[in-house]
Amino acid sequence: MLQSVRQMNFKSGFLVLCGLMMVADLWLIFQVAPTDAVIGDVQRVFYFHVPLALLSFLAFFVVFVGSIIYLVKRSPAADRIAYSAAEVGVVFVSLALLTGIIWARPVWNTWWTFEPRLTTTLILWFIYAGYLMIGYAAPNRAKGAIYSAVIGIIGFIDVPIVYYSVVWWRSIHPAPVVGPMAETGSLEPVMLNILLVSMMTFLLLFIYLVMERASLRRSEDDFRAIRLALRRASP
Repeated sequence: MLQSVRQMNFKSGFLVLCGLMMVADLWLIFQVAPTDAVIGDVQRVFYFHVPLALLSFLAFFVVFVGSIIYLVKRSPAADRIAYSAAEVGVVFVSLALLTGIIWARPVWNTWWTFEPRLTTTLILWFIYAGYLMIGYAAPNRAKGAIYSAVIGIIGFIDVPIVYYSVVWWRSIHPAPVVGPMAETGSLEPVMLNILLVSMMTFLLLFIYLVMERASLRRSEDDFRAIRLALRRASP
């Protein structure tokens, strides 16, 4: 009981921290960040788009690691973390695609074009949407976890492809601004600092959402186990 209270207090404090960080981040984005001289305020989408995209990569890396652990040890906790990270990752990559579309319209004069970065990101969305669907479509939870784990491992191959796509197949999409392929000095210091704050804010949000979803999934597993035990005990 005491442990449950401590966990609730921790999650509540973490949620408050996320909220404060989000408010501060929004203030920096809309009040401090410079306005682009060419495309105007639409450029502020950048501070949402980049963190969402990069943290979706982190989410799918968690799925990759959790899937390996599950296949090796058959750990229910690993499956819960992997599945929860996949759900949050799909939400993040969906928002990354949406914010990318919003940015593309005034810059490229089109909502969508099948250039390498967009196409590989869309493929990534389909892979992990399939990961989530397989878990429910399988005949039982154990097989669903195995099938999902295999997809989670193989599907991660597309993550580095997405990141390096703008280098391997140069197109109209901007080059990376963070990471190993980013050009030094590609962002003004104030823009880089605000981007880092956005990254930290969305990282905290990612951690909180995965924790909450994993906790809920554990409750679902416990409820399923109780219901199964009652069925077996009934005459």
